[in-house]
Amino acid sequence: MVCNCCGKKICEKKQDYLYVKKQWGYFSDKDGSTFEMRICEECFDAWVRQFAVAPEVGETTEFV
Repeated sequence: MVCNCCGKKICEKKQDYLYVKKQWGYFSDKDGSTFEMRICEECFDAWVRQFAVAPEVGETTEFV
C-alpha cells in the first residue's frame, strides 16, 4: 500500500498511517462517491501544520 500524498510505500507492520474513508451524500458535487485514502505519518504532520485551527489532541494511556 502507498501514501496517497507522497506515493511512498507504507509497511503496515512497521508504520502507522491515517486511513480515511468518506462517502459523500446529498448537497455535494460528489454525491454518491466514496473516497478512500491512506496518509503516512510524515505527510499527516505536514498536512496538519497547514490547518488554520489545530486539531484537538488527546492522550491514549492504554493500547489494545
